[in-house]
Amino acid sequence: MSPVTFTAMCSANASSPRRWDGTPAHSPRSRSLRVAPDSPTRLVRSAQPGHCPDCGNRIDWHPRTDGDDRAVGLHPQELPAAAVPAVSRWHVSSGIAHPAHDGTPWCRIPHTALCPVRSAPAALTPQLAALRRHLALHTRRLINNGALTTPAPSPPERTESCRPARPVAHLLGVCYIASRPIDAIQCVAQTRQRHRCTRPVLDDQAPHGTWTLFPTTLPSHRPLSLPTDRMAVYDLTHLAFAEQLRWRHQHCPGHAASSAADLARTEWEPFAPRLHHQHIHQRLPHGARKQNHGA
Repeated sequence: MSPVTFTAMCSANASSPRRWDGTPAHSPRSRSLRVAPDSPTRLVRSAQPGHCPDCGNRIDWHPRTDGDDRAVGLHPQELPAAAVPAVSRWHVSSGIAHPAHDGTPWCRIPHTALCPVRSAPAALTPQLAALRRHLALHTRRLINNGALTTPAPSPPERTESCRPARPVAHLLGVCYIASRPIDAIQCVAQTRQRHRCTRPVLDDQAPHGTWTLFPTTLPSHRPLSLPTDRMAVYDLTHLAFAEQLRWRHQHCPGHAASSAADLARTEWEPFAPRLHHQHIHQRLPHGARKQNHGA
């Protein structure tokens, strides 16, 4: 080998990073998830990271295929399938969670089966028991560091709540029930940092809805314990169509007209009086302006 060739090879090796064995140390270029223009949904099918509100441990939220519209929270790591009971085995394919085993030696497990705050399942293998103890230690560290607050004992329930935990909203001609109070509904759009937007849907600069007494329209064979005439509803039907659509898509005003993808499913559920009867309130929240609707 000539001195010129050897010098050129040394210069090339010095300019490009290499591993210990001389192979190029080039990491593959990361690609961001994008939504196709003809996609029927703007939801990116990737695990949405979150934390359990009870124990503080991490959860990966996935859409599911078992007929339940709610996302399922899975433990973020795979476990040996032999250590997980068959009824608790899940697998993830293309971002979708399937409640079955795919035949591989590994599987996923719902966080509810491991959450140290919940009661332990009857059939708990030694591997799962050890993992449950590990999560319990992490929960204790979060509590000691002040990063997780234990829920205070709930006071005796009054006849009516001043802030419904699961309010009923009327928009686009349909009654929906939310999974959290109106002022706590969070935007589901993706930010530039590829995280879920932390802004609420309710904004001081945008028009607000009105708390209204609305007919419950319960069937004649309802149980006697259910309300019989009217219920408190957050009415949005007087707003512009675009504003109602923003609430239905669960977007903050900043993402109302944005093309950003959604990182979570909307938390609205069609309101069913018999199914959600425990969330019916016959009186308006405190401080709400009263507006009556005809039947």
